[in-house]
Amino acid sequence: MPNEDQDNAHSEGAATPVPSRQRRLAIPVVAAVVALVIGAAGGAGAVKMMGPTPEMAPLTPVAISAMPATSLVTIKGKVAEIYGNKFVLQDDSGKALVETGRAGEDGDLVAKDEAVTVQGRFDDGFVHASYLVRQDGRTEALRPPKGPPHRRFTDFDHRP
Repeated sequence: MPNEDQDNAHSEGAATPVPSRQRRLAIPVVAAVVALVIGAAGGAGAVKMMGPTPEMAPLTPVAISAMPATSLVTIKGKVAEIYGNKFVLQDDSGKALVETGRAGEDGDLVAKDEAVTVQGRFDDGFVHASYLVRQDGRTEALRPPKGPPHRRFTDFDHRP
């Protein structure tokens, strides 16, 4: 016959021991959740570091004749001529050749006599446009903001 004290202990709400199988399963589940959280955080950080950083020129337009060499610029004017993915932008002070990259390859990115604002890098005698701002305020990103540095053909010449 069972002991009366043992029956009272079980019936009075004594804690039942957790089976060892549940304990054995809890540890890998917790470890997997922690690993997923760490992986997600690391992946998000890597994607942020690998993505292009925004490169915006100053919003105040400068006169085309006063553009500083090799710098970020914003210029404003009317489209005078279009040559494929390049166009000539003209203001009261002069003209500048603007290169638009792949976005302007078909030649219909801008129209002749259209007033636009261009943000980009002035280098090697023309503006490498990163953004095109239309008169109604719409902004178009023309290229990834930070690409590989521009290299001249002579940089590849390794002859003695």
